[in-house]
Amino acid sequence: MLTMLPQLTIGTADLAAAFLFMYGLKRMSSPVTAPSGIFVAGIGMLVAVLASFLYAFDVDAAARPFLVQNIGLAVIALGIGGGAAWLAGKRVAMTAMPQMVAIYNGMGGGAAGAIAAVELFGNKTHGATQLVVTLLGALIGAVSMSGSIIAWAKLDGELKRPMRFPGQQIFNGVAMLATLAVGGYLVAISLTAGTPSEPVLICVFFACALIVGILMTLPIGGADMPVVISIYNAFTGLAVGLEGFTLQNPALMIAGMVVGAAGLLLTLLMARAMNRSVSNVLFTNFGEAPKHTRGAIKGSLKPTEAADAGIFMRYAGSVIIVPGYGLAVAQGQQKLYEFVKLLQGSGVSVKFAIHPVAGRMPGQMDVLLAEAGVPYDMIFQLEDINDAFATTDVALVIGANDVVNPAARTDKSSPIFGMPILNADKAKQVYVVKRGEGKGYAGIVNALFYADNCDMVYGDAEAVLVKMIEAVRGLGLSAAA
Repeated sequence: MLTMLPQLTIGTADLAAAFLFMYGLKRMSSPVTAPSGIFVAGIGMLVAVLASFLYAFDVDAAARPFLVQNIGLAVIALGIGGGAAWLAGKRVAMTAMPQMVAIYNGMGGGAAGAIAAVELFGNKTHGATQLVVTLLGALIGAVSMSGSIIAWAKLDGELKRPMRFPGQQIFNGVAMLATLAVGGYLVAISLTAGTPSEPVLICVFFACALIVGILMTLPIGGADMPVVISIYNAFTGLAVGLEGFTLQNPALMIAGMVVGAAGLLLTLLMARAMNRSVSNVLFTNFGEAPKHTRGAIKGSLKPTEAADAGIFMRYAGSVIIVPGYGLAVAQGQQKLYEFVKLLQGSGVSVKFAIHPVAGRMPGQMDVLLAEAGVPYDMIFQLEDINDAFATTDVALVIGANDVVNPAARTDKSSPIFGMPILNADKAKQVYVVKRGEGKGYAGIVNALFYADNCDMVYGDAEAVLVKMIEAVRGLGLSAAA
């Protein structure tokens, strides 16, 4: 047994880590406190990891000769993993952040699955309850791992289109039932023989679980990737929590359940923002190349020069800016805020409107604007600013598409019908900055672009903003402090 001091230290450290996890997560609820929240949660993880080395005081006699070697391997693994994560975090571009989050979700699920594998292959589960919990954690962790890898491939452009075939949902259901059947058989063996001593069946179980994750994610379209990332985040948290129960580790249990609950809540909020259910995301073909075309949309695309749009906004009384993923791709957030300060220096009221699913990851637009130094009191969420568009002189849409498509309100044949959108079309004048005439991430024609009050400014977002800045400065005006 553990000596009293290490046992007390581990318990205290687990309690402290759990508190830091929850406190850090709470601070992440606001853009103002989110950076410190991430730091606090990271300290909690460090505390939990360091405390885990105290388990070295309670190893079997047969394992003691390998104690120094195993501790050394653990330190090396932590060094390699921590170093790689630090470098990746420093170098990753804002546009690649969704991919990084997806792959880290997968790593978390894989870690939970690895814990389950050690317990199962080592026959360390005691009783049917612990075995069932271990198998559930293994299933959810493996699904999260393989599904997150597919999500990463879609976001990174490795898989450019959803992969579907006739009867796919039935096939997926059969694969899930087969996985559950193998797991149930392992439980039955445990009840009769006292241990799931079937390594081949355990391997089959993990293989089936990984295949289920792949099959679940392959048919989902790119427009649903923000929700998918959130779902797998919840899966990973739940898997970690279940394996924490298996290991009887309070820190893992609390952290896993908190992350799982937060991920589930975020998933539900995002699904609501799209006016869809989670099951609709997972089990329908939304996001495939749609047959919905321009159809009955009236009007024509009206291109205008960036300089003219910039000067028009300088003489406007109010401007609402709607940023989208295209702004992140162009890395134009710094120039955008420079242009905003010029407008403010001319007495123009400027606000930013954020849609919950703008970009390819929850909160991506908020982070993008914060990176440019935009004050938080200028950034408004959909429900807080939508009514203001009707009294706004100009709506400037930069790199956004589906979240401002009025077809969501009027066209029942549109795949996004019913989804709450930003009411940019209700502004007196709309300028849309776009690289070309292509469709948005969901592949749907945007009726806003053909509206009488909308003009298109074609070009890379950063290059367009540079022209707008030059035009406004050419009037002899200075930026606001």
